[in-house]
Amino acid sequence: MNYQPTIGLEIHVELKTKSKMFCSCSNDPDERGPNINVCPVCMGHPGTLPVINKEAVRKVIKTGLALNCHIFERSNFDRKNYFYPDLPKGYQISQFYAPFCKEGFLEVDSKKKRIREIHLEEDTGRLMHLFELFESEDSSESERPDGPQTFVPRTQSRGSRRPEGADYSLVDFNRAGVPLMELVTEPDLNSAKEAKNFAEELRLVLRYLAVSDADMEKGQMRVEVNISLTESRLRDEGGKEDLSSLTNQDKTLGAKVEIKNLNSFRAVEKAIEFEIERQREILESGKKVLLETRGWNNVKSETFSQREKEEAHDYRYFPEPDLPEILISPDFVQNIKADMPELPRQKRERFEREYGLNEKEIEIFVQNKSLGEYFEKIVSEFEPGISVDNLKKLIKLSSNYLITDLQGLLEGGLVSDTGFLIIPENFAELIALIAKEKVSSNIAKIILEEMLRTGADPSHIIEERGLAQITDTSEIEEIVREVILKNPKAIEDYKKGKANALQFLIGQAMQMAKGRANPEVVNRILQKNLTENK
Repeated sequence: MNYQPTIGLEIHVELKTKSKMFCSCSNDPDERGPNINVCPVCMGHPGTLPVINKEAVRKVIKTGLALNCHIFERSNFDRKNYFYPDLPKGYQISQFYAPFCKEGFLEVDSKKKRIREIHLEEDTGRLMHLFELFESEDSSESERPDGPQTFVPRTQSRGSRRPEGADYSLVDFNRAGVPLMELVTEPDLNSAKEAKNFAEELRLVLRYLAVSDADMEKGQMRVEVNISLTESRLRDEGGKEDLSSLTNQDKTLGAKVEIKNLNSFRAVEKAIEFEIERQREILESGKKVLLETRGWNNVKSETFSQREKEEAHDYRYFPEPDLPEILISPDFVQNIKADMPELPRQKRERFEREYGLNEKEIEIFVQNKSLGEYFEKIVSEFEPGISVDNLKKLIKLSSNYLITDLQGLLEGGLVSDTGFLIIPENFAELIALIAKEKVSSNIAKIILEEMLRTGADPSHIIEERGLAQITDTSEIEEIVREVILKNPKAIEDYKKGKANALQFLIGQAMQMAKGRANPEVVNRILQKNLTENK
Protein backbone atom coordinates (compact mmCIF):
# COMPACT_ATOMS: atom_id res chain seq x y z
CA MET A 1 0.00 0.00 0.00
CA ASN A 2 1.23 3.49 -0.87
CA TYR A 3 0.99 6.32 1.64
CA GLN A 4 1.01 9.99 0.74
CA PRO A 5 2.33 12.40 3.42
CA THR A 6 0.05 15.36 4.13
CA ILE A 7 2.03 18.14 5.81
CA GLY A 8 1.15 21.54 7.20
CA LEU A 9 3.49 23.98 8.94
CA GLU A 10 3.11 26.42 11.83
CA ILE A 11 5.99 28.86 11.79
CA HIS A 12 6.71 31.30 14.65
CA VAL A 13 8.79 34.38 13.85
CA GLU A 14 10.06 36.99 16.33
CA LEU A 15 9.55 40.42 14.79
CA LYS A 16 12.30 43.00 14.55
CA THR A 17 10.97 45.90 16.64
CA LYS A 18 12.58 48.26 19.14
CA SER A 19 10.18 47.37 21.94
CA LYS A 20 8.08 44.41 23.01
CA MET A 21 4.53 43.70 21.88
CA PHE A 22 2.56 45.30 24.72
CA CYS A 23 5.12 47.33 26.70
CA SER A 24 8.12 49.61 26.19
CA CYS A 25 10.79 47.07 27.22
CA SER A 26 13.63 46.62 24.75
CA ASN A 27 13.29 43.81 22.21
CA ASP A 28 16.94 42.75 22.17
CA PRO A 29 17.63 39.15 21.07
CA ASP A 30 21.33 39.58 21.89
CA GLU A 31 20.83 40.42 25.57
CA ARG A 32 22.73 37.81 27.59
CA GLY A 33 21.92 38.93 31.12
CA PRO A 34 18.76 37.25 32.45
CA ASN A 35 15.67 39.31 33.31
CA ILE A 36 17.14 42.63 32.16
CA ASN A 37 14.46 43.67 29.65
CA VAL A 38 11.43 43.23 31.90
CA CYS A 39 8.76 45.42 33.49
CA PRO A 40 5.49 44.97 35.40
CA VAL A 41 3.52 44.77 32.12
CA CYS A 42 5.41 41.92 30.47
CA MET A 43 5.80 40.22 33.86
CA GLY A 44 2.02 40.19 34.27
CA HIS A 45 1.81 42.15 37.51
CA PRO A 46 -1.73 42.89 38.78
CA GLY A 47 -3.23 46.17 37.60
CA THR A 48 -0.98 46.60 34.55
CA LEU A 49 -2.47 47.20 31.11
CA PRO A 50 -1.02 46.27 27.70
CA VAL A 51 -0.59 48.75 24.83
CA ILE A 52 -0.41 47.48 21.23
CA ASN A 53 2.88 47.90 19.35
CA LYS A 54 1.83 49.57 16.08
CA GLU A 55 5.09 48.67 14.31
CA ALA A 56 4.53 44.99 15.02
CA VAL A 57 1.06 45.23 13.48
CA ARG A 58 2.56 46.97 10.45
CA LYS A 59 5.15 44.24 9.99
CA VAL A 60 2.54 41.47 10.15
CA ILE A 61 0.38 43.20 7.52
CA LYS A 62 3.48 43.80 5.39
CA THR A 63 4.22 40.08 5.54
CA GLY A 64 0.62 39.27 4.69
CA LEU A 65 0.72 41.52 1.62
CA ALA A 66 3.97 39.93 0.46
CA LEU A 67 2.33 36.50 0.81
CA ASN A 68 -0.80 37.46 -1.14
CA CYS A 69 -3.08 37.39 1.91
CA HIS A 70 -6.43 39.04 2.46
CA ILE A 71 -6.04 41.81 5.07
CA PHE A 72 -9.03 42.16 7.38
CA GLU A 73 -10.39 45.60 8.19
CA ARG A 74 -11.25 44.56 11.75
CA SER A 75 -9.13 42.46 14.06
CA ASN A 76 -8.70 41.84 17.75
CA PHE A 77 -6.60 39.97 20.32
CA ASP A 78 -7.62 36.99 22.42
CA ARG A 79 -6.42 35.29 25.59
CA LYS A 80 -5.01 31.79 25.22
CA ASN A 81 -5.14 30.26 28.67
CA TYR A 82 -2.69 27.66 29.92
CA PHE A 83 -0.16 27.38 32.74
CA TYR A 84 3.59 27.05 32.35
CA PRO A 85 6.42 28.63 34.40
CA ASP A 86 7.70 30.78 31.51
CA LEU A 87 4.25 32.34 30.96
CA PRO A 88 4.13 35.14 33.56
CA LYS A 89 0.49 36.19 33.02
CA GLY A 90 -0.91 32.67 33.16
CA TYR A 91 -2.21 33.28 29.64
CA GLN A 92 -0.79 34.37 26.28
CA ILE A 93 -2.21 37.32 24.35
CA SER A 94 -2.72 35.92 20.85
CA GLN A 95 -5.23 35.99 17.98
CA PHE A 96 -7.75 33.21 17.44
CA TYR A 97 -11.05 34.59 16.19
CA ALA A 98 -9.92 37.50 13.97
CA PRO A 99 -6.29 37.36 12.76
CA PHE A 100 -4.85 40.16 10.64
CA CYS A 101 -4.17 38.07 7.51
CA LYS A 102 -5.84 35.04 5.91
CA GLU A 103 -5.97 33.04 2.67
CA GLY A 104 -2.61 33.75 1.06
CA PHE A 105 0.05 31.71 -0.69
CA LEU A 106 3.80 31.43 -1.18
CA GLU A 107 5.17 30.20 -4.48
CA VAL A 108 7.86 27.57 -3.93
CA ASP A 109 9.45 25.53 -6.73
CA SER A 110 6.88 27.00 -9.17
CA LYS A 111 3.97 25.74 -7.02
CA LYS A 112 1.60 27.82 -4.91
CA LYS A 113 1.46 26.64 -1.31
CA ARG A 114 -1.57 28.04 0.50
CA ILE A 115 -1.34 30.00 3.74
CA ARG A 116 -4.33 29.71 6.05
CA GLU A 117 -3.58 32.70 8.28
CA ILE A 118 -0.95 34.95 9.81
CA HIS A 119 -1.60 36.24 13.31
CA LEU A 120 0.24 38.20 15.98
CA GLU A 121 0.91 37.23 19.58
CA GLU A 122 3.49 37.62 22.35
CA ASP A 123 6.40 35.27 22.94
CA THR A 124 6.99 33.47 26.22
CA GLY A 125 10.03 33.43 28.49
CA ARG A 126 12.91 30.96 28.39
CA LEU A 127 13.52 28.11 30.83
CA MET A 128 17.00 26.96 31.85
CA HIS A 129 17.08 23.53 33.47
CA LEU A 130 20.08 23.18 35.78
CA PHE A 131 19.42 19.51 36.44
CA GLU A 132 19.50 18.88 32.68
CA LEU A 133 22.64 20.96 32.30
CA PHE A 134 24.54 18.63 34.62
CA GLU A 135 22.81 15.28 34.17
CA SER A 136 20.65 14.87 31.06
CA GLU A 137 21.89 12.99 28.02
CA ASP A 138 19.90 15.35 25.80
CA SER A 139 18.88 18.62 27.38
CA SER A 140 17.87 20.40 24.18
CA GLU A 141 14.29 19.14 24.23
CA SER A 142 11.38 20.45 26.28
CA GLU A 143 7.97 18.98 27.02
CA ARG A 144 6.17 22.26 27.61
CA PRO A 145 2.55 22.23 26.40
CA ASP A 146 2.86 25.17 24.04
CA GLY A 147 5.10 27.97 22.81
CA PRO A 148 8.81 28.08 22.01
CA GLN A 149 11.34 25.45 22.86
CA THR A 150 13.37 26.07 25.96
CA PHE A 151 17.15 26.10 25.67
CA VAL A 152 19.73 24.96 28.19
CA PRO A 153 22.84 27.18 28.41
CA ARG A 154 26.09 25.28 27.93
CA THR A 155 27.94 27.36 30.47
CA GLN A 156 29.55 24.31 32.07
CA SER A 157 30.74 21.13 30.45
CA ARG A 158 28.89 17.88 30.99
CA GLY A 159 30.35 15.96 33.88
CA SER A 160 31.00 19.06 36.00
CA ARG A 161 30.03 18.71 39.62
CA ARG A 162 26.47 19.87 40.13
CA PRO A 163 25.93 22.56 42.77
CA GLU A 164 24.19 21.24 45.87
CA GLY A 165 20.44 21.35 45.39
CA ALA A 166 20.69 22.31 41.70
CA ASP A 167 17.70 20.18 40.68
CA TYR A 168 15.55 23.13 39.66
CA SER A 169 14.85 25.35 36.65
CA LEU A 170 15.46 29.08 36.20
CA VAL A 171 13.29 31.41 34.14
CA ASP A 172 14.57 34.27 31.99
CA PHE A 173 11.73 36.65 31.04
CA ASN A 174 13.73 38.79 28.58
CA ARG A 175 11.88 37.12 25.70
CA ALA A 176 8.44 37.26 27.37
CA GLY A 177 6.28 39.73 25.47
CA VAL A 178 8.43 39.92 22.33
CA PRO A 179 6.21 40.35 19.20
CA LEU A 180 5.72 36.89 17.72
CA MET A 181 4.15 36.34 14.32
CA GLU A 182 2.67 32.92 13.60
CA LEU A 183 2.08 31.72 10.04
CA VAL A 184 -0.11 28.65 9.49
CA THR A 185 -0.13 26.86 6.13
CA GLU A 186 -2.79 24.65 4.64
CA PRO A 187 -1.78 20.96 4.43
CA ASP A 188 -0.42 21.45 0.90
CA LEU A 189 3.04 19.96 1.42
CA ASN A 190 3.73 16.34 0.55
CA SER A 191 7.40 15.73 1.33
CA ALA A 192 10.20 16.67 3.70
CA LYS A 193 11.97 18.51 0.89
CA GLU A 194 8.88 20.60 0.07
CA ALA A 195 8.51 21.59 3.72
CA LYS A 196 12.19 22.51 4.01
CA ASN A 197 12.06 24.55 0.78
CA PHE A 198 8.93 26.38 1.99
CA ALA A 199 10.58 27.33 5.29
CA GLU A 200 13.76 28.48 3.51
CA GLU A 201 11.84 30.60 1.00
CA LEU A 202 9.73 32.12 3.77
CA ARG A 203 12.83 33.10 5.73
CA LEU A 204 14.22 34.75 2.60
CA VAL A 205 11.01 36.76 2.16
CA LEU A 206 11.05 37.82 5.82
CA ARG A 207 14.62 39.06 5.50
CA TYR A 208 13.86 40.99 2.28
CA LEU A 209 10.92 42.62 4.08
CA ALA A 210 13.19 43.40 7.07
CA VAL A 211 10.43 42.26 9.42
CA SER A 212 12.73 39.74 11.16
CA ASP A 213 16.29 38.46 11.03
CA ALA A 214 14.70 34.99 11.32
CA ASP A 215 17.89 33.57 12.83
CA MET A 216 16.95 30.00 13.71
CA GLU A 217 19.97 29.50 15.96
CA LYS A 218 18.72 32.37 18.15
CA GLY A 219 15.17 31.03 18.15
CA GLN A 220 13.88 33.93 16.04
CA MET A 221 12.23 31.46 13.65
CA ARG A 222 10.79 28.17 14.90
CA VAL A 223 8.98 25.57 12.83
CA GLU A 224 6.29 23.12 13.92
CA VAL A 225 5.13 20.36 11.61
CA ASN A 226 1.70 18.70 11.40
CA ILE A 227 1.89 15.44 9.48
CA SER A 228 -0.36 12.51 8.64
CA LEU A 229 -0.24 9.77 6.03
CA THR A 230 -2.92 9.30 3.40
CA GLU A 231 -3.76 5.84 2.06
CA SER A 232 -4.94 5.91 -1.55
CA ARG A 233 -6.20 3.04 -3.71
CA LEU A 234 -5.95 5.27 -6.77
CA ARG A 235 -2.24 5.71 -6.27
CA ASP A 236 -1.74 1.94 -6.18
CA GLU A 237 -3.44 1.81 -9.55
CA GLY A 238 -1.18 4.51 -10.96
CA GLY A 239 -4.00 7.05 -10.80
CA LYS A 240 -4.28 10.63 -9.73
CA GLU A 241 -1.11 12.36 -8.59
CA ASP A 242 -2.56 15.39 -6.79
CA LEU A 243 -3.85 14.76 -3.27
CA SER A 244 -6.28 17.66 -3.78
CA SER A 245 -7.89 15.82 -6.70
CA LEU A 246 -8.84 12.78 -4.59
CA THR A 247 -12.38 12.43 -3.23
CA ASN A 248 -13.23 11.38 0.31
CA GLN A 249 -13.96 7.91 -1.00
CA ASP A 250 -10.48 7.70 -2.50
CA LYS A 251 -8.54 8.55 0.63
CA THR A 252 -8.39 7.94 4.34
CA LEU A 253 -6.52 10.55 6.37
CA GLY A 254 -4.44 9.25 9.23
CA ALA A 255 -4.20 10.86 12.65
CA LYS A 256 -2.37 14.20 12.69
CA VAL A 257 0.89 14.24 14.61
CA GLU A 258 2.53 17.55 15.54
CA ILE A 259 6.31 17.88 15.87
CA LYS A 260 7.19 20.89 18.00
CA ASN A 261 9.89 23.55 17.84
CA LEU A 262 12.25 22.56 15.05
CA ASN A 263 15.03 25.14 15.06
CA SER A 264 16.93 24.37 11.84
CA PHE A 265 16.02 23.52 8.25
CA ARG A 266 17.92 20.27 8.57
CA ALA A 267 15.83 19.37 11.63
CA VAL A 268 12.64 20.11 9.67
CA GLU A 269 13.67 17.80 6.86
CA LYS A 270 15.03 14.99 9.04
CA ALA A 271 12.12 15.05 11.50
CA ILE A 272 9.56 14.74 8.69
CA GLU A 273 11.52 11.93 7.02
CA PHE A 274 11.69 10.05 10.30
CA GLU A 275 8.03 10.61 11.11
CA ILE A 276 6.86 9.46 7.67
CA GLU A 277 8.73 6.21 8.11
CA ARG A 278 7.53 5.78 11.72
CA GLN A 279 3.89 6.26 10.77
CA ARG A 280 4.26 4.03 7.72
CA GLU A 281 5.57 1.17 9.87
CA ILE A 282 2.69 1.60 12.34
CA LEU A 283 0.05 1.54 9.59
CA GLU A 284 1.61 -1.43 7.83
CA SER A 285 1.59 -3.38 11.09
CA GLY A 286 -2.20 -2.89 11.28
CA LYS A 287 -2.08 -0.42 14.19
CA LYS A 288 -3.36 3.17 14.40
CA VAL A 289 -1.24 6.32 14.62
CA LEU A 290 -1.99 8.24 17.81
CA LEU A 291 -3.12 11.87 17.72
CA GLU A 292 -0.25 13.38 19.71
CA THR A 293 2.48 16.00 20.00
CA ARG A 294 6.05 14.83 19.57
CA GLY A 295 9.46 16.42 20.07
CA TRP A 296 12.62 16.06 17.99
CA ASN A 297 15.84 14.62 19.40
CA ASN A 298 18.73 16.07 17.40
CA VAL A 299 21.25 13.69 18.89
CA LYS A 300 19.32 10.50 18.16
CA SER A 301 17.68 11.88 14.97
CA GLU A 302 14.23 10.67 16.01
CA THR A 303 10.92 12.04 17.26
CA PHE A 304 9.63 11.19 20.74
CA SER A 305 6.20 11.37 22.34
CA GLN A 306 5.48 14.38 24.57
CA ARG A 307 1.71 14.38 25.19
CA GLU A 308 -1.70 13.95 23.66
CA LYS A 309 -2.64 16.64 21.16
CA GLU A 310 -4.54 19.64 22.53
CA GLU A 311 -7.56 21.09 20.79
CA ALA A 312 -8.58 24.76 20.68
CA HIS A 313 -11.12 24.35 23.49
CA ASP A 314 -8.33 23.16 25.82
CA TYR A 315 -6.92 26.70 25.81
CA ARG A 316 -10.20 28.48 26.65
CA TYR A 317 -9.77 31.27 24.10
CA PHE A 318 -11.79 34.41 24.76
CA PRO A 319 -11.46 38.06 23.62
CA GLU A 320 -8.75 40.05 25.39
CA PRO A 321 -10.71 42.53 27.57
CA ASP A 322 -7.82 44.99 28.04
CA LEU A 323 -7.24 45.67 24.32
CA PRO A 324 -9.60 47.41 21.88
CA GLU A 325 -10.73 46.16 18.49
CA ILE A 326 -8.22 47.14 15.80
CA LEU A 327 -9.46 48.91 12.68
CA ILE A 328 -7.17 48.63 9.66
CA SER A 329 -7.86 51.52 7.29
CA PRO A 330 -7.29 51.28 3.51
CA ASP A 331 -4.82 54.18 3.78
CA PHE A 332 -2.77 52.27 6.37
CA VAL A 333 -2.57 49.25 4.07
CA GLN A 334 -1.79 51.43 1.05
CA ASN A 335 1.11 53.10 2.89
CA ILE A 336 2.55 49.67 3.67
CA LYS A 337 2.17 48.61 0.03
CA ALA A 338 4.05 51.72 -1.08
CA ASP A 339 6.94 50.70 1.17
CA MET A 340 7.18 47.12 -0.15
CA PRO A 341 10.63 46.12 -1.45
CA GLU A 342 11.37 43.86 -4.38
CA LEU A 343 10.76 40.29 -3.25
CA PRO A 344 12.92 37.23 -4.01
CA ARG A 345 10.63 35.85 -6.74
CA GLN A 346 10.52 39.25 -8.48
CA LYS A 347 14.28 39.56 -8.22
CA ARG A 348 14.83 36.14 -9.79
CA GLU A 349 12.66 37.11 -12.76
CA ARG A 350 14.36 40.49 -13.20
CA PHE A 351 17.91 39.13 -12.97
CA GLU A 352 17.12 36.60 -15.67
CA ARG A 353 15.44 39.23 -17.85
CA GLU A 354 17.93 42.07 -17.41
CA TYR A 355 21.25 40.27 -17.00
CA GLY A 356 20.76 36.89 -18.69
CA LEU A 357 22.27 35.03 -15.73
CA ASN A 358 21.75 31.30 -15.28
CA GLU A 359 19.61 29.83 -12.51
CA LYS A 360 22.55 29.00 -10.23
CA GLU A 361 24.03 32.51 -10.47
CA ILE A 362 20.65 34.12 -9.87
CA GLU A 363 19.99 32.02 -6.79
CA ILE A 364 23.35 33.00 -5.27
CA PHE A 365 22.59 36.70 -5.77
CA VAL A 366 19.04 36.30 -4.41
CA GLN A 367 20.12 34.33 -1.34
CA ASN A 368 23.05 36.71 -0.68
CA LYS A 369 21.12 39.97 -0.92
CA SER A 370 24.08 42.28 -0.32
CA LEU A 371 26.14 40.50 -2.98
CA GLY A 372 23.29 40.88 -5.48
CA GLU A 373 23.05 44.60 -4.74
CA TYR A 374 26.83 44.95 -5.09
CA PHE A 375 26.69 43.14 -8.46
CA GLU A 376 24.11 45.63 -9.75
CA LYS A 377 26.23 48.58 -8.60
CA ILE A 378 29.19 47.15 -10.53
CA VAL A 379 27.12 46.77 -13.71
CA SER A 380 25.92 50.37 -13.39
CA GLU A 381 29.58 51.53 -13.47
CA PHE A 382 30.29 50.17 -16.96
CA GLU A 383 30.67 52.76 -19.72
CA PRO A 384 27.34 53.81 -21.25
CA GLY A 385 26.87 53.15 -24.93
CA ILE A 386 28.94 49.97 -25.17
CA SER A 387 27.65 47.23 -27.44
CA VAL A 388 25.22 44.59 -26.20
CA ASP A 389 27.80 41.82 -26.74
CA ASN A 390 30.48 43.67 -24.77
CA LEU A 391 28.03 44.40 -21.96
CA LYS A 392 27.05 40.73 -21.79
CA LYS A 393 30.74 39.81 -21.57
CA LEU A 394 31.32 42.30 -18.73
CA ILE A 395 28.23 41.07 -16.86
CA LYS A 396 29.33 37.45 -17.15
CA LEU A 397 32.87 38.27 -15.97
CA SER A 398 31.49 40.29 -13.05
CA SER A 399 29.26 37.42 -11.97
CA ASN A 400 32.08 34.87 -12.23
CA TYR A 401 34.60 36.93 -10.27
CA LEU A 402 32.09 37.83 -7.56
CA ILE A 403 30.80 34.30 -7.05
CA THR A 404 34.12 32.45 -7.27
CA ASP A 405 37.18 34.62 -6.67
CA LEU A 406 35.77 37.30 -4.36
CA GLN A 407 33.64 34.91 -2.32
CA GLY A 408 36.66 32.67 -1.88
CA LEU A 409 38.76 35.57 -0.60
CA LEU A 410 36.00 36.77 1.75
CA GLU A 411 35.84 33.33 3.43
CA GLY A 412 32.24 33.77 4.54
CA GLY A 413 32.39 37.55 4.96
CA LEU A 414 29.93 39.91 3.29
CA VAL A 415 30.40 42.83 0.93
CA SER A 416 28.14 44.76 3.32
CA ASP A 417 30.61 44.33 6.19
CA THR A 418 32.22 47.56 7.38
CA GLY A 419 35.70 46.16 6.68
CA PHE A 420 35.00 45.54 2.98
CA LEU A 421 37.06 48.12 1.07
CA ILE A 422 36.43 47.49 -2.65
CA ILE A 423 34.09 50.10 -4.06
CA PRO A 424 31.93 49.06 -7.07
CA GLU A 425 33.73 51.53 -9.36
CA ASN A 426 37.10 49.82 -8.73
CA PHE A 427 35.67 46.34 -9.18
CA ALA A 428 34.11 47.42 -12.48
CA GLU A 429 37.48 48.82 -13.58
CA LEU A 430 39.16 45.48 -12.86
CA ILE A 431 36.51 43.62 -14.87
CA ALA A 432 37.02 46.02 -17.80
CA LEU A 433 40.79 45.41 -17.71
CA ILE A 434 40.22 41.65 -17.78
CA ALA A 435 37.75 41.96 -20.68
CA LYS A 436 40.25 44.05 -22.69
CA GLU A 437 42.93 41.43 -21.92
CA LYS A 438 45.14 44.02 -20.26
CA VAL A 439 45.58 41.66 -17.31
CA SER A 440 45.54 37.86 -17.29
CA SER A 441 43.24 35.82 -15.05
CA ASN A 442 46.19 34.95 -12.78
CA ILE A 443 47.20 38.59 -12.40
CA ALA A 444 43.56 39.58 -11.88
CA LYS A 445 43.43 37.35 -8.81
CA ILE A 446 46.57 39.02 -7.40
CA ILE A 447 45.08 42.46 -8.04
CA LEU A 448 41.74 41.49 -6.49
CA GLU A 449 43.44 40.21 -3.35
CA GLU A 450 45.35 43.49 -3.02
CA MET A 451 42.17 45.49 -3.61
CA LEU A 452 40.46 43.56 -0.83
CA ARG A 453 43.37 44.21 1.53
CA THR A 454 43.95 47.91 0.79
CA GLY A 455 40.94 49.24 -1.12
CA ALA A 456 43.26 50.63 -3.81
CA ASP A 457 42.09 50.93 -7.41
CA PRO A 458 43.42 48.28 -9.87
CA SER A 459 45.40 50.70 -12.07
CA HIS A 460 47.36 51.90 -9.05
CA ILE A 461 48.12 48.32 -7.98
CA ILE A 462 49.23 47.34 -11.50
CA GLU A 463 51.61 50.28 -11.75
CA GLU A 464 52.97 49.94 -8.23
CA ARG A 465 53.65 46.21 -8.47
CA GLY A 466 54.60 46.02 -12.16
CA LEU A 467 51.73 43.72 -13.07
CA ALA A 468 50.93 45.12 -16.52
CA GLN A 469 50.44 42.41 -19.12
CA ILE A 470 53.25 41.88 -21.64
CA THR A 471 52.04 43.18 -24.98
CA ASP A 472 55.33 42.89 -26.86
CA THR A 473 55.19 39.52 -28.68
CA SER A 474 58.95 39.56 -29.17
CA GLU A 475 59.40 39.41 -25.40
CA ILE A 476 57.03 36.42 -25.21
CA GLU A 477 58.90 34.73 -28.09
CA GLU A 478 62.14 35.12 -26.15
CA ILE A 479 60.57 33.51 -23.08
CA VAL A 480 59.23 30.64 -25.20
CA ARG A 481 62.65 29.95 -26.74
CA GLU A 482 64.20 29.83 -23.28
CA VAL A 483 61.52 27.41 -22.05
CA ILE A 484 62.18 25.11 -25.03
CA LEU A 485 65.91 25.10 -24.37
CA LYS A 486 65.46 24.31 -20.65
CA ASN A 487 62.93 21.49 -21.06
CA PRO A 488 64.18 18.96 -23.67
CA LYS A 489 62.33 16.06 -22.00
CA ALA A 490 58.98 17.86 -22.26
CA ILE A 491 59.74 18.69 -25.91
CA GLU A 492 60.43 15.01 -26.58
CA ASP A 493 57.19 14.01 -24.85
CA TYR A 494 55.27 16.54 -26.94
CA LYS A 495 56.71 15.10 -30.13
CA LYS A 496 55.53 11.64 -28.97
CA GLY A 497 51.97 13.00 -28.76
CA LYS A 498 51.68 13.47 -24.99
CA ALA A 499 49.14 16.30 -24.55
CA ASN A 500 50.16 17.11 -20.97
CA ALA A 501 53.59 18.14 -22.17
CA LEU A 502 52.20 21.20 -23.92
CA GLN A 503 50.35 22.33 -20.79
CA PHE A 504 53.53 21.89 -18.78
CA LEU A 505 55.49 24.09 -21.22
CA ILE A 506 52.79 26.76 -21.17
CA GLY A 507 52.91 26.74 -17.37
CA GLN A 508 56.71 27.15 -17.43
CA ALA A 509 56.41 30.11 -19.79
CA MET A 510 53.72 31.76 -17.64
CA GLN A 511 55.85 31.26 -14.56
CA MET A 512 58.85 32.86 -16.28
CA ALA A 513 56.62 35.76 -17.36
CA LYS A 514 55.38 36.07 -13.74
CA GLY A 515 51.83 35.63 -14.95
CA ARG A 516 51.94 38.79 -17.06
CA ALA A 517 51.70 37.04 -20.42
CA ASN A 518 48.44 36.16 -22.15
CA PRO A 519 48.14 32.33 -21.99
CA GLU A 520 46.54 32.18 -25.43
CA VAL A 521 49.42 34.15 -26.98
CA VAL A 522 51.94 31.92 -25.18
CA ASN A 523 50.13 28.82 -26.48
CA ARG A 524 50.11 30.11 -30.05
CA ILE A 525 53.79 31.10 -30.09
CA LEU A 526 54.86 27.89 -28.31
CA GLN A 527 53.03 25.64 -30.80
CA LYS A 528 54.47 27.62 -33.69
CA ASN A 529 58.01 27.15 -32.38
CA LEU A 530 57.48 23.44 -31.67
CA THR A 531 56.08 22.87 -35.17
CA GLU A 532 59.03 24.66 -36.78
CA ASN A 533 61.53 22.61 -34.73
CA LYS A 534 60.06 19.18 -35.58
